[in-house]
Amino acid sequence: MAILIVMALSWLSAGAYEQKAGIPEMTSDTASDSLTVSLITCYPGPEIYELYGHEAIRVRGEGRDSVWNYGVFNFREPNFVYRFVKGETDYICAGYPFAWFLPEYIGRGSKVVEQDLNLTQEEAHQLLRLLQTEALPQNRTYRYNYVKDNCATRILDRIDDALGQKVNYPGDTAYGTFRNEMRSYNRNYPWYQFGIDLALGKGIDYSLEGREEMFVPVEMMKKAGVARLADGRNLVKDTRVVYEGAGDVTLPPTPWYLSPLFFAVCVVFMAAGVCAYDLKKRRVTRWVFSVWFILIGLAGTLTAFLVFISCHEATSPNILIFWLNPFQLAFSAGVLWRVLRPVAVAMSYYNIVAMICLLAVWPFQHQSGNPAFFPLMATTLLLSATYAIIIHKESYNKK
Repeated sequence: MAILIVMALSWLSAGAYEQKAGIPEMTSDTASDSLTVSLITCYPGPEIYELYGHEAIRVRGEGRDSVWNYGVFNFREPNFVYRFVKGETDYICAGYPFAWFLPEYIGRGSKVVEQDLNLTQEEAHQLLRLLQTEALPQNRTYRYNYVKDNCATRILDRIDDALGQKVNYPGDTAYGTFRNEMRSYNRNYPWYQFGIDLALGKGIDYSLEGREEMFVPVEMMKKAGVARLADGRNLVKDTRVVYEGAGDVTLPPTPWYLSPLFFAVCVVFMAAGVCAYDLKKRRVTRWVFSVWFILIGLAGTLTAFLVFISCHEATSPNILIFWLNPFQLAFSAGVLWRVLRPVAVAMSYYNIVAMICLLAVWPFQHQSGNPAFFPLMATTLLLSATYAIIIHKESYNKK
């Protein structure tokens, strides 16, 4: 769907943008039209980029039935993946006929709910003018932020702008932090949540206000339904289901034996077995040690990129950098090549101290950790301690 919209935008921007999109430009003749502005909430879908659902604005009235969508992006842009990881992801505000919008959500079976806003005609026309201006080719691109500037939060801001005041949304919170809210919506996708917990630091673990939880469209819909304007009006005057959908269309729960935690527990037990065998034989099973530290070194390279280079505000600080860092690759190399053994020895002592400190201080710091982290940290501790002991004994015997 996004590809179709981007293709459409390329020819809409060539000239009469508003007219070709079926969204007439505001004139003195159309300024008196009776407009109905509504929020369109699309429930989550099965793909990871659909897990939080989607939000858009619908404007309909005499001569128009348009949707305004802040969730359009063009992944064909050069270096899209690199720029996405770095935090330089540009999304687009697009206005187009509402008939183009629904098929994607009907096709995947997601429920779609519409909430008519209780706006005066002056406020409705002001909101439309703001949307038309923001969707112009020179204005439509914005720097996307996962939780603070997305398809839902942009709509909240435009409604405030049209009213000239902030809407009073309920201040209560259901989740407390961004990470807890993500975990609720990602509950059937534990590996996706594992990746989020690796990549995002304590910037998503602070206590939220009620409005901040509205970055998820379904939560936005719930709070908007009971929100009030400064003059006492309800924000929403009517709610209806546009498409009932097929219920929960996300994937079923992941079996426990396929979860990151089960995998991590298996890894630490296998590592313990290897360590016991190596200590008994007084030698290092080099390929096991090398593979492990290559894996966490590669994860550490990505973590270092996110912490020190990425523009994502939620990726730094990240306490995991003391465990997952590129220097673990040097440990792997030192295990394989004797000339680099001093580096491996130094890294083994570093890991012993770092893992003990991390495990000891974790309950007292603010960053929330995935349960699978701790068996994996224990694996790093076991392998590092075993390597240090064996090399120390080997050096002592040579004397």
